[in-house]
Amino acid sequence: MLEVENLHVSYGSIKALHGVSLKVPKGSIVTLIGANGAGKSTTLRALSGLVKSTAGTIRYDGDEITRLAPHKIVSRHLCHVPEGRMVFANLTVKENLAMGAYLQKDKAWIAKQTEYVFHLFPRLKERESQAAGTLSGGEQQMLAIGRALLGNPKFLMLDEPSLGIAPLLVKAIFERIVEINREQGVTILLVEQNANLALEVSSYGYVLETGSVLLEGPSAELKANPRVQEAYLGA
Repeated sequence: MLEVENLHVSYGSIKALHGVSLKVPKGSIVTLIGANGAGKSTTLRALSGLVKSTAGTIRYDGDEITRLAPHKIVSRHLCHVPEGRMVFANLTVKENLAMGAYLQKDKAWIAKQTEYVFHLFPRLKERESQAAGTLSGGEQQMLAIGRALLGNPKFLMLDEPSLGIAPLLVKAIFERIVEINREQGVTILLVEQNANLALEVSSYGYVLETGSVLLEGPSAELKANPRVQEAYLGA
């Protein structure tokens, strides 16, 4: 569904990605793991058009999207939940969800999908009239994922969904990520520093180091790899 070949990204004179190549098959959960500064978030930002690549190609659902503007990429049902959640703090939970649906025209579908989000995350239902800025970090993460689901994604990119969240809520959120993949058939590309958790829920993984793919393989094999265990799994 997504194929990235030899992707290069620079921030001024600083080269952030050095020829990253990866594939994400339709219906799968694929993860990118690596240390801070490895290029994980930059990869997602390049895929969603927020930063422009200096070389390489990005193909999504059969078409090249390398030079497309972010709003045109979103219209193709590729949605990005950024690091830090980026909810609209002064809007209510329900208003934030409505913002995610701005490209959708079917009011019946929007209502049904909103109820699905409330089913996934009951806390959001309890707080639907509450300002998003007053939610806990975990609740804001739920809202950011829910907002993306209102965009009717075929492909969902999640950047550090466990960052700054209490352990109990992290478990709940990752259970919902798997549920979204299975129930709605959404393909997921997951960036996550909690490598144990990321490799547990994904089928395939890539290890990024200083802007390049260091290792790749089935998640179970990466989890058993002594090099990965020592560097990322605390072994």
